[in-house]
Amino acid sequence: MMKLRTKYLLFVSILHGVALVLTYYIFRENRWLFLVSEVFIALSLVVAWRLYRQLIAPLKMLMQGVEAIRDKDFNVKFLATGKYEMDQLISVYNQMIDQLRQERTLQEQQHFFLEKLIQTSPTGIIILDYDGKLQQINPRAQQLLQSLPSLLEEVQALGSGESRSISLNGVNTYKLQKSHFIDRGFPRHFVMVEELTAEILAAEKKVYGKVIRMMAHEVNNTIGPVNSIIASTLQAQPLDAQHRSALEVAAERNQHLNRFMRNFADLVKLPPPDRKRADLSAIVKRVATLMEVQATGRDIRFSFQLPAQAVWVQADSQQLEQALINIIRNSMEAIGRGGDITFGIHGAELVITDTGSGIQDPASLFSPFYSTKPDGQGIGLTLVREILLHHGWDFSLETHGEKDTRFTIRFGS
Repeated sequence: MMKLRTKYLLFVSILHGVALVLTYYIFRENRWLFLVSEVFIALSLVVAWRLYRQLIAPLKMLMQGVEAIRDKDFNVKFLATGKYEMDQLISVYNQMIDQLRQERTLQEQQHFFLEKLIQTSPTGIIILDYDGKLQQINPRAQQLLQSLPSLLEEVQALGSGESRSISLNGVNTYKLQKSHFIDRGFPRHFVMVEELTAEILAAEKKVYGKVIRMMAHEVNNTIGPVNSIIASTLQAQPLDAQHRSALEVAAERNQHLNRFMRNFADLVKLPPPDRKRADLSAIVKRVATLMEVQATGRDIRFSFQLPAQAVWVQADSQQLEQALINIIRNSMEAIGRGGDITFGIHGAELVITDTGSGIQDPASLFSPFYSTKPDGQGIGLTLVREILLHHGWDFSLETHGEKDTRFTIRFGS
C-alpha cells in the first residue's frame, strides 16, 4: 500500500508537471509571461516542499512514538518545537507516555509482589493451564506433590468453586479449594492446598482429652472403694473357695481396668520431649531385644539393616523407645504368626518393614480409639503419632505391596 507522503509527492509532482506543460503551450510565444509563470511554478514547488516537511514532521514523530510503544519503551519523550500544532501533539504524547510508564511500573510491582507472595506462601498453590494440566506450582505445593503423588489426582478431580478436605496418609489433613481466573478471555484454574493437620489435631486432642479425663475420674472414684471392699472381704474369715476365687477375679479385673485407663491418661499427659543426643541404632537394637521374646512366641523373625557406625539424632530416648515398641507391636499383630520384621536405617530415615496383611483403612490409621482388633484400645498408633509430632519428625505407614508394609520415620537434622 502506497504511503501518504508518497501520494503527496506524486500529486505535487504531477500537478506541477502539468502546469509546466500548460505554461509552455500557452506562453511559449511570449517569453516574459513564460518566465513569470515558471517563477510562480518554482515558488509553488518551494511552498509545497515546505508544507510537505511541516506536515510530514508530525507523522515522523508519531511513527517514532508508535515504534517506542511497540517496543514497550516508555522512556521516549519529545521536546517542544515552538510550533503550536506540533507542541499540542507532543504534549498529549508525553502525557500518554508518562501514564503508560506509571501503569507499567505499578503493574510490574504488583506482579513482583504477587510472585513473591505465591513463592513464599505456606499454602500450596497449583496453577493449571487451559487444558487443566499442571503449569506452575510454588515450593510448598512442589513439596506436597513429592510426598503425596496422589494429591494431583484429587486436584484434577475437583470442580471449579469446590473445596474438599482430604487425608491421604492417615496423618496429615489438607483442604483443597479450586477456583479460576480469566486469562486472555479464557478461564484458567488454580488450586490452593492448605494443611489443616495442626488445627485438626489440636481440636481432636482437646475433645478426646476431655473424654479421657472424665472417664478416668469416674473409673478411679469407683475402683478405689470397690478394691477396698474386696480387700476387706478377702481378709474376712471364714470365706469359702468359690467366693474367694470370685473376689480375686473381680480384683484382677479392676486392676486391668486401672491399667486400661492409665494407658489413655498417658496419651493425654504426654510431656514435651527432653531432646538429647542419642544413637538411633542402639535404641533400635535395645527395643528389638525387649520385644524379641514376644516375637519368638509368634514365630516372627527380626532382621537388621543398620550401619556399622553410630547414627546420632536429637531425641527423647524413652519416648522414642515407647513409639518403637508400639510400632513393633502393631507389626506383630498385623503378621499374626510366622513372618518377618526388618529394621533399616537409610540416611536420616528409619524404616520398619513387616510381612503382615497390610493396611485396610489408611485414612483412620492414627485416629484415636480406632482399632481393627476386637479387643484393641485404638491408642497405640495415636501415641506414636503424638510422640513423633512432638519431635517434629515426618512419618508414614504405607503398604507398598503384598507382605510389604513400611513404617517410615524421617528424622530432622
